[in-house]
Formats: sequence, structure tokens, C-alpha cells
Amino acid sequence: MFRKGLKKRQRLKCLRKLLGQIMPSERCLLLTCGDNNGAMNYFLRELGGTWSWADLEDVCLDEMSELLGEPVIQAQEDKLPFADATFDRIVSIDVHEHVDDPRIVNGELCRILKPGGQLIVTTPNGDETKLAVRLKNAVGMSKEAYGHRRIGLTSGEIESLMRADHVTPVRTLTFSRLITELLELTINFAYVKILSRKDRPDQDHDHVEIAPATSGQLQTVGKSYRLYSLIFPVYWLLSKLDGLLFFTEGYCVMVDGRRPA
Repeated sequence: MFRKGLKKRQRLKCLRKLLGQIMPSERCLLLTCGDNNGAMNYFLRELGGTWSWADLEDVCLDEMSELLGEPVIQAQEDKLPFADATFDRIVSIDVHEHVDDPRIVNGELCRILKPGGQLIVTTPNGDETKLAVRLKNAVGMSKEAYGHRRIGLTSGEIESLMRADHVTPVRTLTFSRLITELLELTINFAYVKILSRKDRPDQDHDHVEIAPATSGQLQTVGKSYRLYSLIFPVYWLLSKLDGLLFFTEGYCVMVDGRRPA
């Protein structure tokens, strides 16, 4: 599933660029919020270091633990279960847009970051004027359909959160430009509005998965997923057209910060 996710592949590429090689002695944390079956954890672990895993939801905990062969902790946004200054590197993927007050979870991330440590926060771009965001709202794929409290955060908003918690932003990247975002929208729309409703007509439509995240969910859409696997090379090639839009800001932002030593 991971290898056939356009944005997931782009996100991993950006994370590899910012993290570089991690020393074996470094302690690292990945915090996610639901849409994660453990594949991202697996690839980050290959970069080195000693990793811990935490998620704010319980949907994929068993799936992640089985894949990784390690426990994945269910965490609370207002009190992450780690002591102050525990980690050399922290990566937060698509968490801030899911919580009521991103200042709280951001403060917790900074609390458990060691002096001199690296914090990477990535979220959807919170700019509501962008074309694909307006198209999502028009077809019923609003922030509620994604389980978000807000569209996302802008790079400036993430940088401000970091500075408020005494972490200095040093680099900002964006990815998933218009073409990729529209391609992902077709996938998410098909799953949320057609496939998952057909399989679970009584589900809560205010907060559903935007794509199959667990093996059980994948089995329910097996035929459709096989069809998508066949056309994925076309989607992947089309996503390369984003390169023509290099001068635009992407629909996902990633901010790299450092806590002063």
C-alpha cells in the first residue's frame, strides 16, 4: 500500500533529505495519528538510530506492531508518555491538523526533545485558497471527511509554533503540488464516497479513513485495489508533471527545527 501512495513516497523522500544518516546512539521518535500501517516507520528505521513509535489513535496499532516487531504506544496529545529531553530526533507526521489545539501537542514534542535535537513537523498545507482545497470542498471532501479539525497548517504557522516552544526553524520544504494532489483526490474520493460506504453503509461518515490503512480494510476493496495497482504506473508518471510547477508551494509542508543546545 505504501509504495502505491504518491504523497507517502514524496514525504519519505523529503524526510530522508532532512534526517540524513542517523547515528546508532541517537534516540528517535515518530508520532502519527491514524493513517499509518507501519511502513513509514520501517523505512525511517533503516536510516539508523534507536526508534520509538507512538500514535494518537488505536486503529492501526496492532498492524504497526506486527510489521515492526516492536510495540507502538497509543499516546495522548496533551501528555506524551516520555520524560523531558528524551529524544535526539522527533518526526511528527500529520498530527497537528487532527487535534483541537496544535499548540499543546507541539509543546509536548518540544518538551521531550533534547537540547540540540531535531524536530520535523509535516502537515497538509493550511492555505484554504489553493485550488485543490476548493475542489475538495466542492465534491464533499472537506476537512471533516479527512478527520481533521482544520485543513492543515501553513509553514509560517508551524514555524511560529516551534519558535513559541524555543525551537528554531532551519529549513522548510513543500511537496505534493497540484497534479499529485488532484490524483490523490480521485483515489480518496473513490474510497470514501463509494467503496467504503458500500462495504460499511452504517459507518460514521463524519470521520472515515481516506484510504485503506489496515490489511482488513484492504481486503474489503481487494478488486478495486488490484485495478488501482494496474493503473498506478500511469498515476505515478502523471505525478511527475508536478516538476513543471516547481515555482508553486506544495499542498504538504514540512518544517525542520532545532532546539538550541
